Amino acid sequence: MPDDAVAARAAAEEESAFSHPAVEPDATAAYGDHPDQLIDFYAPRGATGPAPLVVVLHGGAWRAPYDRRHLTPFADFLARRGFAVANVEYRRGAAACGGAAAEGPGGAVTAAGRWPDTFDDVAAALDALPALAREALPQADTRRTVLTGHSAGGHLALWAAARHVLPPGAPWRVDGPPPLRGVVALAPIADFEVAEKLDVCGGAVRQLLGGEAHAGERRPYADPALLLPTGIATTLVQGRTDLIVPEAVAESYADAAAKAGEVVGLTLLEDVGHFPLIDPVADACAVVAEEIAQLAW
Repeated sequence: MPDDAVAARAAAEEESAFSHPAVEPDATAAYGDHPDQLIDFYAPRGATGPAPLVVVLHGGAWRAPYDRRHLTPFADFLARRGFAVANVEYRRGAAACGGAAAEGPGGAVTAAGRWPDTFDDVAAALDALPALAREALPQADTRRTVLTGHSAGGHLALWAAARHVLPPGAPWRVDGPPPLRGVVALAPIADFEVAEKLDVCGGAVRQLLGGEAHAGERRPYADPALLLPTGIATTLVQGRTDLIVPEAVAESYADAAAKAGEVVGLTLLEDVGHFPLIDPVADACAVVAEEIAQLAW
């Protein structure tokens, strides 16, 4: 397919994914004092007993203009598939740091990520989640938890599942593997070296790490491709015509996992770009739900 046709289709995919109205949660709980330290809960529709819990981490290049609201139709889609869903918010970039900032919706200029706040929040949210879910969403079976995330959220999902293999002394390190059935990472920014070479999201990785001066020292604490093997069942779902996070990023992570002695599933979807993975009306979204179900049930 010619490049202009691929670009046109990608634009149409993005428009479709962002065309759905936000879906209000059934409950919201705070895991900290900051306004962004919130988790929205969606009850499983039609479930008669305990339902697996799917924890969702939104994307948006770790940048402030993109919050959890754009992922609420996806969260509702999963809830209608019988899952209990937790949609996590976290602190994101607010000012330029160590690289060119990018424009978000409405022309807002922002850099990617906040070191260490973005990582602090994801770790704190996952640690608090079992207790919060028991109170806010009694239907959730936290013993059957699957972690998923899209794009930058896919990175955070892979990172959160690897906290037990962080370097010694890392503030987010835990003693053992997290109690997860698995991870389904959707077009994840999963290998920082490859993402930087491809300039994914306009230098977002470099900005997330606090700029060029800090990237080298911080990458071992943040790059999923360096945090292997995890021992956690992991599947990557990737569109082959993704222009935002190209498939080479996911493929490099899967290769790194194989070299570390771990098998990571890689589902490549033909003629699919970045956004159909979270678009409830797209066939690719049904594939994502099935990948989650295979781990959760």
